[in-house]
Amino acid sequence: MKEPKQLSVSAIESGTVIDHIPAKSLFKVIQILGLESMGDKQITIGSNFESKKLGRKAIIKIEGVFFEDDDINRIALVAPQAKLNIIRDYDVVEKSIVEVPDEIVGITKCVNPKCITNFESVKTKFKVISKENVSLKCHYCEKITDQEHLEII
Repeated sequence: MKEPKQLSVSAIESGTVIDHIPAKSLFKVIQILGLESMGDKQITIGSNFESKKLGRKAIIKIEGVFFEDDDINRIALVAPQAKLNIIRDYDVVEKSIVEVPDEIVGITKCVNPKCITNFESVKTKFKVISKENVSLKCHYCEKITDQEHLEII
């Protein structure tokens, strides 16, 4: 029987690797980070790799990009079990698991069309009810939004 061919992906000199993204959330992460408009940045995307924890996972490697807290919080909302690896000089210098914060401000839209945040210039604010399944309660109208219905701004 023939041995399956392996495709190797080159290491990045410096940048960020986002690992353990649930495969079904890959394109949400790409969209919320605006990766399609990163121009000349080297980006490697892989999906549907086997994972003991997730069943199927995805990974994104981005050369020369380090994310701010708001971006990391956006990732946490759609992929709460994702891991970030910071690379410098081809070495992993920092590893962290994204964590859903206790409060989400100005990152996602309230699903209640009558909420003040949808027709006044009021920044959205949510209390996190569940970090594992990502469930948010609007500070203003108290409507609860689950991960399936989140609309990232």
